[in-house]
Amino acid sequence: MKPEINELISISRFYGSNRDYVIAGGGNTSFKDEKTIWIKASGHSLAELDEDGIVALSREKLQAISGKVYPDDPITREDQVKDDLLDSIEEKGTRERPSVETSLHNLIRYKYVIHLHPTLINGILCSRNAKSLIMNLFGENVLFVPYTDPGYMLFKKLEDEIMAYREKHTEDPQIIFLENHGVFVAADSVQEVKKLYENIFSKVEGQIAPLTDIVQLPCNPVLHKVLPALRMLLSEDTPRVIRYRHNSLIAKYYQNQQEYHKISLPLTPDMIVYCKTRYLFIEHSSTAEKILDSIRQQLPRFLEEYGYLPKVVVIKDAGILAIDNTYYMAEAILDVYEDLIKISYYSSLCGGIKYLTPDQVAFIDRWEVENYRRKVTQARIQVNKLSNKVAIITGGAQGFGAGIAEALFRLCVNVVIADLNEEAGTKFVTDLQSKKALNKAIFVKTDVSDPVSVKSLIETTVSEFGGIDLMVSNAGILKAGSLDEMEPEVFKKTTEINYNGYFYCAKYASEVMKLQNSEKPDYFTDIIQINSKSGLKGSNKNFAYAGAKFGGIGLTQSFALELAPFRIKVNSICPGNFYEGPLWSDPKNGLFVQYLKTGKVPGAKTIEDVRRFYEEQVPLKRGCRLEDVVKVLLYIIDQEYETGQAFPVTGGQVMLG
Repeated sequence: MKPEINELISISRFYGSNRDYVIAGGGNTSFKDEKTIWIKASGHSLAELDEDGIVALSREKLQAISGKVYPDDPITREDQVKDDLLDSIEEKGTRERPSVETSLHNLIRYKYVIHLHPTLINGILCSRNAKSLIMNLFGENVLFVPYTDPGYMLFKKLEDEIMAYREKHTEDPQIIFLENHGVFVAADSVQEVKKLYENIFSKVEGQIAPLTDIVQLPCNPVLHKVLPALRMLLSEDTPRVIRYRHNSLIAKYYQNQQEYHKISLPLTPDMIVYCKTRYLFIEHSSTAEKILDSIRQQLPRFLEEYGYLPKVVVIKDAGILAIDNTYYMAEAILDVYEDLIKISYYSSLCGGIKYLTPDQVAFIDRWEVENYRRKVTQARIQVNKLSNKVAIITGGAQGFGAGIAEALFRLCVNVVIADLNEEAGTKFVTDLQSKKALNKAIFVKTDVSDPVSVKSLIETTVSEFGGIDLMVSNAGILKAGSLDEMEPEVFKKTTEINYNGYFYCAKYASEVMKLQNSEKPDYFTDIIQINSKSGLKGSNKNFAYAGAKFGGIGLTQSFALELAPFRIKVNSICPGNFYEGPLWSDPKNGLFVQYLKTGKVPGAKTIEDVRRFYEEQVPLKRGCRLEDVVKVLLYIIDQEYETGQAFPVTGGQVMLG
């Protein structure tokens, strides 16, 4: 790989990882020599750019686009330009698509071109006084281009402007400001690019002071009852994810219709691509029911007028919500809409806000090329019945819990790892997130024996994702011992975790699931307890554990009867012994060690003696494995006609009569 490409990747990540310069998937970067231009491909973010996200194109073929005559119809024209861009790719067969701005980058003579959308700079560029302010700050050495529709028309406009600039200055402009869009900076080295950007920011900060006092505000408790219902109202065939944000700047604009109007229209093309062109404002927000009533009344009118469900909802005294098919896209929408708010604030300080006109908005909204980034992102989603659903797994930091969480995460489920072991849980979530998936994993420290802790877990999950589709009550402890050995406090603790904990999980998760069902009565959700074969058959000198598990199946059957009208299925999975897991194999506290010490296995002298003893009791001669449990769990979720069941996964060791 050319060293200049490494430089391109480095500077792309430098700016892409800083939200002051670029939001979501916006911005573009390139390097060129005499024959070839290398440019970031559509659908890739600057922050994570690598060699696979760069497309090489023939400069000679790109230059031919300039002299070609295209149809007047904008959609046909842009489609033909796109085909010519694809034809310019040097490596045929690549699945990556070059940015629509490739011709612009090729036009500028400098080796490196770095195009960003800095919030502070766009505060000026989206103001009514943009041109005069830019000229006063930077003089005649920069180029200011009035707003032009992206794509071929912007390329031709910029071509004319650069040609005129060359006649006057005998060289290309290094700084090009695009009204209601962003800025291009070009140079023959990345070091010079950085110096130019530093100079730009220094001068702009002298004109308008950057926002530095934004204070994060707490979540309005009313949202915990709003989000699950709203999630269903704004979902179609599959459940969506809702992301939420609340701070002092947002609060400035949700106080009334007059303030909201300032953030009610898009200012740049990216805002249309991510957030669409219209947003929903809820002014009556004192109670959950008032919010939901207002949404129910506004949604039909919104859908009829604009033809789509809103992606952004602004709620007075609560904040902004972003709704999309994936956590990643919902978070990007939040980022872009908050950027709109910041730019509106800055623009108000620069003579007033200059919104895009209806014609400009309409062009972006229907332009396939500009929406390609979204299509690339959606193409990365694994489509299955579980995609984008939300699952909580208690005891999810290790053992069966971690295995279940990882299996669900691979199926594009958003997972909440709930566990007391903060170190293990945090590391596990970090490992899951390293896979660069579009779904999300989070860790919430939770004590399932404490109802306050479990309720907080549910509220955190709703705040993070908008609802719950699957509660896996897996957390448990096992302390073996005879009646003579078992102390009352140990028995009590075992019961609190294995029995009471399941009750708390079902109680608080079902409240959210009922809210979802109230808006979509045919939508199924699941509560699944990871029980044990000891819940089906008594266990010698293990009564504390077995008793709680027997009771758990009673809870499952009872919960199932109560929750069936709400399409909440409740089932238990009863695995056999998971010998590879820490419950059995931990060298200090595992059951093999405990059973050896308590003499539960007559004649056993070693841990291996204990292990063989238990394996011999299984008709299929092995312990239960993670994949055995996951298969049953996925079946339970998929089916819609079984509830209140206890599914044995024991290799034939326990058979139901």
